[in-house]
Amino acid sequence: MALWQGKSKRKPSGGRLKLSRGKRKFEIGREKQFTKVGPVSLKKYRTKGANIKMRMLSADYANVMDRKTNTVTKAKIINVKINPANPNFVQRNIINKGTTIETDIGDAVVTSRPGQSGAVDAVLVE
Repeated sequence: MALWQGKSKRKPSGGRLKLSRGKRKFEIGREKQFTKVGPVSLKKYRTKGANIKMRMLSADYANVMDRKTNTVTKAKIINVKINPANPNFVQRNIINKGTTIETDIGDAVVTSRPGQSGAVDAVLVE
C-alpha cells in the first residue's frame, strides 16, 4: 500500500472537500525503514530533481562530538538505551533523532536523522 502525502478530502470542521484534481505521483510517500544497530548498510533513493538521499538501514559506528574538548571521534555503538519517540524502539535497537545510544566512549544523544542523511551523528552526554 502506498502512503499518500497529498491534501485531505476533509475540511478542518469535518465537512467534505471537492478536490479539483486527483492524486499525483510526487505526493506518494515511502514505507518506513528503521535504522538498526548492526553492520553498515545504506540504500540510495532518488528524490525530486534527480537528487539522491541516502537511507541508513543499519549502523555500527557513530560520529560522537565531545563538547568539552570540541572534538569528533568515531565510536562503536553498543546498544540503544533510551528512545523518546517510541519505548518499543529500545528493545528493537532502532536509532533515530533524539535516541540515547551507548557507545564505547560513553552515552550519546543522536542529533542527525540517519534515515534521511545516511550517517549517525551524536553528542556526548556528561
